[in-house]
Amino acid sequence: MTDRHHLLVHGTTFAAVGDGGDITGVRGTGGSPDGLFARDARHLSRWQLTVDGAVPETLAPVADGDVARCVLVPRGGRGEPPAYTVFREQAVGDGSFVELLRITGNRPVTTTVRVAVTADADFTDQFELRSDHRTYAKTGAVRRRQVLDHGVEFTYRRGDWQSCTTVTSDPAPDGVEETGTGARRLVWTLEIQPHDTAELTLRVMARPHGDKRALRVPRSPAALHGQQLEREGEFVEGVAFPTGWPELAAACARGLADLAALQVPATGPDGEELRVPAAGAPWFLTLLGRDALITSLFALPFRPQLAAATLPALAATQATATRAESVAQPGKIVHEVRHGELAYFGQVPYGRYYGSVDATPLFLVLLGAYVEQTGDTALARRLESHARAAIGWMLDHGGLTSRGYLVYRADRGGLANQNWKDSPGAVCSADGTRPTGPVMAAGAQGYAYDALRRTAWLARTVWRDETYGALLEQAAADLRDRFQRDFWMREQQFPALALDGEGRQVDALASDAGHLLWSGLLDKEYGEVVGRRLLEADFFSGWGVRTLAAGQAAYHPLSYHRGSVWPHDNALITLGLARYGLHDEARTVAHALVDAGAAFGDRLPEVLAGYGREEWGGPVPYPHACVRESRSAAVALALLTAVGGGA
Repeated sequence: MTDRHHLLVHGTTFAAVGDGGDITGVRGTGGSPDGLFARDARHLSRWQLTVDGAVPETLAPVADGDVARCVLVPRGGRGEPPAYTVFREQAVGDGSFVELLRITGNRPVTTTVRVAVTADADFTDQFELRSDHRTYAKTGAVRRRQVLDHGVEFTYRRGDWQSCTTVTSDPAPDGVEETGTGARRLVWTLEIQPHDTAELTLRVMARPHGDKRALRVPRSPAALHGQQLEREGEFVEGVAFPTGWPELAAACARGLADLAALQVPATGPDGEELRVPAAGAPWFLTLLGRDALITSLFALPFRPQLAAATLPALAATQATATRAESVAQPGKIVHEVRHGELAYFGQVPYGRYYGSVDATPLFLVLLGAYVEQTGDTALARRLESHARAAIGWMLDHGGLTSRGYLVYRADRGGLANQNWKDSPGAVCSADGTRPTGPVMAAGAQGYAYDALRRTAWLARTVWRDETYGALLEQAAADLRDRFQRDFWMREQQFPALALDGEGRQVDALASDAGHLLWSGLLDKEYGEVVGRRLLEADFFSGWGVRTLAAGQAAYHPLSYHRGSVWPHDNALITLGLARYGLHDEARTVAHALVDAGAAFGDRLPEVLAGYGREEWGGPVPYPHACVRESRSAAVALALLTAVGGGA
């Protein structure tokens, strides 16, 4: 995040705090707000420490980690050493936030210190905090504050929607003061003996609407950290990290630890409780179909339980009827599931939103890959009706039968583009012109081809339906022939990014071509040409393959999808290069990604700027990227699959 916000993440809960551990509720210049968030709502909008009536000076700022630790002192000059030092620790858990304050006296006499924490909860929906300047009416909404014996409780109600944030402390505050702004100030007067330490522990419980679980806030940040380490250990256990490439091993370990933190609850077709990969923090701590599927595919050889949870969770949310407002059609796999207030009242379409052309084929790809990897045919039998419905969507509503390709149309209330490059101008010609009418994106056709072939295999080997299997095999072969006829640009010797509504080629040179290698859609001759082209200087930045080749009018190194470098995109490309026998090229991309991750503490962000390695000594961050993202966390595992563990 920008503006020195530090993320603490646990499932559907995250906190973004400043260098000194405060939450101001003020949006930073990068558009990323601070706060404590749970299930799409901000449950702490202010959390500001003052000591003796003033904001202390930050001596040691918060550093990256699962616990936010900083050191603070009262402001003063060189000739006036601070009378005390404040050691601050914070951590998040499932719906909880815990802070430990230790105030250590630095003088040989007793020191009296007045500590205050100003707290507030505005319960703002995350969609209100985005940089699109939209406003949402909230008729009848009421916020209340109630003083408790050990703290204060903030509540929010709008119709039958209600949320709550409870702040308690040990010891109890000496008082809870009004501030005139709606916030409440908890105050303590502490007597600190000479060179002794006084401690305060503050605990925050966030209760989003509908959460009726009997949760307890852990006693300390250390206790929360211990729970996190235990989960991370379970996630890492049994994975053989490469010994010949320590940097890749470190990236695998970091990625698995992040995946452990990014698990969120979901429900299966029979109401069973599951945990699936969330897309990423801060904006997407929720189930996104495409993201969870790709993450599960990358992790499949090492953590097949991710796929075993993701598949039934998506089956449970599969559309069964047509609903225009959410782009739902029978058999379609969900794109995004939201639990916030605006989704609940239908003010945004994302409660269950189906604006994705590729989640449905990727669902089938993962199901086939899971059975092939694990031999677990029971899941394929259980989800047979869901798989057949997904095939039905691809052939019918998806457009394979009528248009010959999977097709999407811009959704006015949601996403203009519904492939993985889903920003408004991402699908474009080399000159930046956007296509008109329905769009047939290249990458989605590769996924469809792979989905048809894998489902044909399931039909023959698991469902014992030879006729259905033969039908799908033929559909796949026909799609491959059509694609190479309609998408291949002879002059550029490269596939078009998309076809527009009239079947004209959208001629930008884009990284999506690498996804066609991963899916196996291209003939070997075409595939080798594409693979080598992706490693030329206009595409390959030295940190990875750019989403759009430099030199085109549409290229911009700081565009979200028109010149940036996406690690998960590059992981798919690397797997594709290996599939087509281009092992040197695959290793080149893998090394670039591992080097980029090393510059960020072995954690690859969601996206990097497209500047070349020769232009700057290190990878340049993209300003609005998710810091912790599940697909990027799983990238190192995909690289290990593609190129092995030898450097």
